[in-house]
Amino acid sequence: MKQNFRAILLSLLAMSISLPAITACAGNGTSGKPATEKADKPATEVKPITGTWINLAYKDVRNKYTNPQNFDNTDPKLWEAKVRELSTMGIEYLVFMEVANEGKAYYPSKMMPWLYDKGMKSPVDAILDEAAKHKMKVFMSTGWAKDQDDNLLDPAIRERQLQIMEELTSLYKNHKAFYGWYLPVEDCLCPIFAEHAVQSVNTLVEKARTLTPGKKTLISPYGIGLSEFDNPDYEKQMAKLKVDIIAYQDEVGCVRDKFTLPRLKKNWQRMRDIHNRLNIEMWANCETFTWEEGTNDRQSALIPAAYSRLLSQQATASAAGVDRIISFMFGGIIEDPESPYQLGQPVWSNDVCNKYMAWKNGDVYWKMFEATLLEKLVNAATSEMVSEAGMQPLLDGKVAEESSEDHRWVKFEQGHHEIVVDLQKKTPVKSVMVRTLNYNPEGINTPLKVYVYASEDGKNYSLASVKDAPYFPNNKYDAWIDGILFDKLNENARYLKVAFDAPQKVYMDELFINPAIK
Repeated sequence: MKQNFRAILLSLLAMSISLPAITACAGNGTSGKPATEKADKPATEVKPITGTWINLAYKDVRNKYTNPQNFDNTDPKLWEAKVRELSTMGIEYLVFMEVANEGKAYYPSKMMPWLYDKGMKSPVDAILDEAAKHKMKVFMSTGWAKDQDDNLLDPAIRERQLQIMEELTSLYKNHKAFYGWYLPVEDCLCPIFAEHAVQSVNTLVEKARTLTPGKKTLISPYGIGLSEFDNPDYEKQMAKLKVDIIAYQDEVGCVRDKFTLPRLKKNWQRMRDIHNRLNIEMWANCETFTWEEGTNDRQSALIPAAYSRLLSQQATASAAGVDRIISFMFGGIIEDPESPYQLGQPVWSNDVCNKYMAWKNGDVYWKMFEATLLEKLVNAATSEMVSEAGMQPLLDGKVAEESSEDHRWVKFEQGHHEIVVDLQKKTPVKSVMVRTLNYNPEGINTPLKVYVYASEDGKNYSLASVKDAPYFPNNKYDAWIDGILFDKLNENARYLKVAFDAPQKVYMDELFINPAIK
């Protein structure tokens, strides 16, 4: 065994391995259908999030809400509750971020002192046992040998990680929930996956397969927005990988671009084309977070992003045919309001959870909004039904992307605005849906309230409904689309008028009247 250790360490010495996915913007994982099953057809529905990382250690201010400082983070009852909650929310895969920190273990190690009370069950055991009860699958981590800044070029760090891997195998190899290994090779795909990273992955995969035959292996590289897809070496490097699953970070939360989603849509398609020729599953690692203060800063807390933004990320990945969607951070970002352990940002982590579960349970508004993201919501009205100059695009059935630069947005300045639609004849009106852009950095926001009026003659209008526009305060950096649905209107009118006051600029791309999902 010692000879095997030395052989592995010598091979690793010549390689450069990047740091684990412990920074909010450089790593994470998932598993699904075989990679050889091609996904060329557009998605007919959006995939849910079915996996998440489990973070046991408070590292820095980024964990202010997801893993708050100065409390007992080793209580098995806490982790049992959190695993149950995640299972209820549809999570099937759990990925340990770390099983040790600063030379102490979260499991009954013989090499390291324990971070938990020896009279209690370890956090690792509590999570594995509870996961098994709910038929969840767990990816085991090999870190940290020291801390979140493990230097894998340091022989002592590498040896300790391999020792951890061996010890975990001796303890949990036959555990019902032990599904595979998360390999902390979070290198950048920029412009291609470097040879040293390929060899690092393959060395760890071979070790994992020797120790635990049949267990899955997972990596989660970053840099999809910086990839050089047209470089012939790009696919060649990916084809060398022996890993089972690659969960690409979508980098939306990390604000890789000013407007990340439009380019991400194209990049997911390019990556899907490559994976159709690889024997590797392609997962999306959708980032659920945004930032309380500065972006990509260890002194800035991770906080929930608007669910409208996250659903667009899910839709983008689903449309490209990813095998599964997981997320670097679910717990503490999307937090069950009924949980006895409220770890997330007050109010807004619960708000996102309520919205996510409403979407997952088939809520009418969220399913209609989802259909707009997939360009599958049909407008019963047509452009000629509005006469005001410049308003015709609101009824052309074409939606814009999450960017203020998209020409399909109809722009309204501050002030009062009214849009009148002539339906040509008296028409039963059941529902109206409005889509607007939310991009606070450029002063583009939803109106506070939107009013719908109905009329038979175009002169005398009666108020049919008034709705508050969505509000979400975590909007320092992100661009996302919001929708306002007026349903159960039960009007019979020839004319409709949609009115609103814009405290700031309002960008609107479509005014759906009697919309239907195709």
